[in-house]
Parts: sequence; C-alpha cells; structure tokens
Amino acid sequence: MNLLTKFFSPISLLVSIIFLAYVYYKAEIYWGGSPSDIYLVYYAISFFLIFFSFVSFVFKNNIKEYLIIFILTILAFLYGFEGFLNLNKEIPKWQIEKKIKYEKQTGDKYDSRTILEIFEDLKKEDKEVKISLAPLIYFYPNNEIFPLSNTSNSKTIFCNENGYYSIYRSDRYGFNNPDQEWNSDEIEYLLVGDSFTHGACVNRPEDIGSVLRILSGKSVLNLGYSANGPLIEYATLKEYLHPKVKKVLWVYYEGNDFKDLKNELKNKTLKNYLTNNNFKQNLILRQSEINKLVNSKIKISVDPKHKIKKYILLSKTRSFLITNFNFKIKKNSNDSQKKVPESFKNILKLTKDFVENNNSELYFIFLPRMSSTEIYNNKTYDEELYLLVKQIVTELKIPFIDIKKEIHDFDGNVLRFLPLETLGGHYNAKGYKKIAELIYKLSKW
Repeated sequence: MNLLTKFFSPISLLVSIIFLAYVYYKAEIYWGGSPSDIYLVYYAISFFLIFFSFVSFVFKNNIKEYLIIFILTILAFLYGFEGFLNLNKEIPKWQIEKKIKYEKQTGDKYDSRTILEIFEDLKKEDKEVKISLAPLIYFYPNNEIFPLSNTSNSKTIFCNENGYYSIYRSDRYGFNNPDQEWNSDEIEYLLVGDSFTHGACVNRPEDIGSVLRILSGKSVLNLGYSANGPLIEYATLKEYLHPKVKKVLWVYYEGNDFKDLKNELKNKTLKNYLTNNNFKQNLILRQSEINKLVNSKIKISVDPKHKIKKYILLSKTRSFLITNFNFKIKKNSNDSQKKVPESFKNILKLTKDFVENNNSELYFIFLPRMSSTEIYNNKTYDEELYLLVKQIVTELKIPFIDIKKEIHDFDGNVLRFLPLETLGGHYNAKGYKKIAELIYKLSKW
C-alpha cells in the first residue's frame, strides 16, 4: 500500500492523460468526428480526472489510501456488473410483450437469441452465412473504399422484431434482391432508403420491393440499407442506377434521416459525391473488395479477442447507463427539428437531375416516425418539419407520395401495421404491403 500511495498521483495523471488521448482518437480519428456528441461525456470525465490528479499531489497519504480503496472497490463493482450483463440471458423488458403475443398467436417459440448467437448457430450449417452490416460502420476514414452494401450472393442474417430473424440471400452486389433482377432489360422500380426500404425485419417476399414486384409483375431493384441517410442514398444511385429504370423511389424516413445526414456530411468520401459531380468509387466493379472488407468486419465482431476488449472497456455497462439513465448528451433537439438541413435540398436536386438524365422518373415517399405515442394521435412527430420537407419536394416538382396522409392520418388502427402490434421498430408484413400498394397505386399515373 505504501508503494501505491507514493505513486498514486503520478499514476493517476498518466492514466488520465492516456484516457483523454484514447477518447480523442476514438472521437476525432477513428470515427472522424461523426459521433462526437457521444464522446462529450468522456471528454468531461477525462478533464476532470486530469484536474483531480493534479490536486491529488497535495493530498496526505491517509487520504490517498482511502482513495485507492475507493477506486479499487468501484472498479471491482463495475467489472462485476459487466460480467453479470454478459452472463445474463434474460429477455429485455421491451421484448417481453412481443414474446407473449408471438407465442400466443403462433404457438412457436420466440427467438430471443442475439444476432451473434444465431450467426454462430447458422455457421455450423453454412460456413458462408453473413451478418447484415450497415454502411454507417465505415464512417471512419481509414478504408480505401466506402461500401454501400454487404457481401454478395450470401445468406444474410438481418433482424428480429416479429419473433423470428429475417434472413435473405443477397444479390451480386450485396443488396436484398433476387439476383436475376439485375438481368432484366427494363426495371419498373428502383428503391433507395434506409432499413424500412431494406426490408427490416421481414423475409422476402414481404418487403416493399418484393410486394411491388408481385403487384407490377415486373422487375424491381431494392438498393435500400439500414441506417442510410440522404447522402448515402444519392451515392448509391450514382454507383448502382440501372440504365433501364423507369421509376426511382426515394424513401424518406422522418424519424432519423436528417440525423443520419449530419453524420454523413462528416465523411470525406461521402462528401465527395456532393461536391464533385464526376466522383464515383466504381463500386459495381469492386465487389470483391467489398466482400473482403465486410468479411473482416464480421470476423472482428465474433473474435474472442474482440469480446475481451469489449469487457475491458465495459461496453455493456456503458450501454446500460446510456439506455437507462440517459447519460448521452444531446444538443437542443427542438431547434434542430424545426429546420431542414441546407444540404438536403441540394442533394434532392442533384438526385432529380441525375435520375432524369437517366430518363427515369423520381418519386419521393414520405414515411412518418413509427415509435412514440404520436401514432395513437395520428400525428407526425413534428408537423412543422413535415410541411417544410413537403414544400421542398413540391418546389422541385417531385411527386410526393404521403404515407403519413394515406395511412397515419386516415387509418384508425395503425398498430396493426407494426410488429406484433407494439410500438417501436419498423413495419410488419401488413404494413409493408399497405405501403407498397399505395406506392403502386399513386405512381401509376
């Protein structure tokens, strides 16, 4: 104890500086500044620790001894709690209601496995099975390529909101389509958007693209991917727009598209699409590179060393605190929700020009926010923002297909379109079908 007491202050200062350096690396270099809001708390903690370390040099030895005991006790508790969270297999509270409904309605057992657990189980049957990884994981600027899709021609595990994991076989470019769709001489619809467009969390043919394929009897390409925002969607069109597409469906989600755009604008590669009309990564010719990069990401996520690292960094404990005590610092959401980012109109205009140069028609599909009590009141969560977006789309003379108006303002039982009729998440098969039917009806003229 005497030795620890003697070196307590310099060790504390050294650890505090290392912690600050690590926070800076993660926030500003690894993530390129994109999620910097998240790291404000860690910056505050690191500066406090440095200040405390300097002050501790004047502490008496008995006080330092008490501090050492206190710190060791806290660390023991935190790592004990982290171990408990890792071993705890109890279903989260938000899943319990869905579990009860699913098992009552179907007689089947609700799949409560994590995505990594089902990946390990399915890998025993198919060594080539993959996990769906959203493009947002490539936001940090260390790769020579920024993928906008996943691995090609692979059984891909997606997500679970309906009691089972949705799984699909990706096409030649890593999207959620039957591969033969790319061979068609003419494509009736091409979709870009986020997870709603991607097809979370249903199987084909229950996603929007598949239903449109059935309704029209023609080819449909779905280029949507989870967590995509407007800039990634524009980039996806520049990389993958088929020359024989008749109608391009831009599926906008009110809940987080502008938040996603804010992060996208901080990525150098993505920003090049916005500032340079001639910029392309030629991803359609680089699928082998994409496969290699995605596979390396999946390998890291299931590597035991990665699990040890997450344990040392108290990943589950930090996630628990953020989720349950709202430690995440947020900027004034009221101000940010009241205005449309300046870049959005520019991106939409560039998209319209690009699509029309391809001799295709552009349609704007407005999806309202799905998770909160506003659903009960048949309201969008921000009426002012909705009207501003609609005004921009109208000024650009882009047909506006209003799912908010057609379903949420018209239908008195919106919950039946949600997974197991509970709030949160995405649509269920009925919801996706209803949206596809409206798109088919309103885009025919």
